Formats: sequence, structure tokens, C-alpha cells
Amino acid sequence: MQNKRVHLVLLIIVIIVFIWSAIKPVSYYSWVLEVSPAVASLAVFLFLYKKFRLTTLSYTIIAFVTILMFIGGHYIYSNVPLFDWLKDTWDLKRNHYDRFGHFMKGMIAIVIREILLRKTLLYKGGWLNGIVISMVLAIAALYEIVEWLFAMLAKGGRVSKDFLGTQGDIWDTQWDMFLSFAGSIIALLLLTKMHDQLVKREIGLNPNKMKKEEQE
Repeated sequence: MQNKRVHLVLLIIVIIVFIWSAIKPVSYYSWVLEVSPAVASLAVFLFLYKKFRLTTLSYTIIAFVTILMFIGGHYIYSNVPLFDWLKDTWDLKRNHYDRFGHFMKGMIAIVIREILLRKTLLYKGGWLNGIVISMVLAIAALYEIVEWLFAMLAKGGRVSKDFLGTQGDIWDTQWDMFLSFAGSIIALLLLTKMHDQLVKREIGLNPNKMKKEEQE
């Protein structure tokens, strides 16, 4: 019951940020492009909540990453005020919110890890971690491909430029994928032990030996 309350609070916070994000964003076209993946993912997890409930850690990560995307959609990633302030204060060459966002998106490694532990024959260990990291990289690459395809179809323009968010860096795509990769490794290093404990306590499963019925 307590876990459900925490999950409800997380959902309410996400909804509040979503509503705020939708109120007078810098560009509604850019806003739709940026928040759509987060809204679609959130809808899937809500639909599966009763049938396949995740741990509180996974839902916290989902909520946090979703909020980051809503903030980026509202301001446009390259114009988030706090990171503009950091840019001016530290004399940086660019607004780094997008890179911060891609790094934090690497935390979805924990969500992917939980799904694989519970729905495949994989146990905790090197193979599991390797596959998780590879999947994070695949998602990061897919996102960059979507951005590229949109830019090609839109044939330039302000919205395309804002959505790509390269800020003049020819290596921006590579940086984004690398930071998601690095974020996934750090998330696994720091959060695996906590995740295993929550899987045992909240789901009732041993990550070293999954119950047969959970794999069917």
C-alpha cells in the first residue's frame, strides 16, 4: 500500500510538471516533438501498472527522466535558464542541459535491467549488464536517428534546429550517445545493490534465481 502511495505521488508530480510545461512553451511545435516520447512511454507504463508493476526505484527514474524531457520541451533544451546561468557563470561555450539530460537518461538502464530480470532467463551478472548497456545505447542511437530523419524531412528551419539542438557542435550526436552510455554504466554501478533489494522486497523475487512463473 505504501509503495502505491509513493507511485501515486510520483505520477501527480509528473502531471503537474506536464501541465506547467504545456503553458506557453517557447515553441509548441518543439514542445510536441520533445514531450511526445515521454508521454507515450508514460502511457505504456501506466497501462501495464496492474499487470506488470515495477519497483519504486524504476518508477522514480521514469518520473525523473520524464520531468527532464518536459522541462526541455518547455524551454527548448538549448535555452533552459539554469544552464544558461551556468554557461554565463563558468564561461562555457554552450548550454549543457541537453548533455545533462542524455547522461541522466542513462539511468533507464535500471528499468531495462528489471524487465530483463523478470521476463527473460537472464540472471544478474556480466551478460545482463552488457545487454542492458547495449539496449541503452540502441535507444540513444534510435533517438538520434529520429532527430536526423525529422531534420531531413523538415528541410531545416527553426523548429528543426531547436529539435536537433546541436548548438553548432559537429560531434553533438556522438556526445549524446556517449553520455547515455556513461550514464547507464554509472547507474548500474551505483544502483544495482539497491535495485536488487527492492526487487526482493517489493516484487518478492531473488535476482540470482527468478521464479519460473515470472519468466512465462
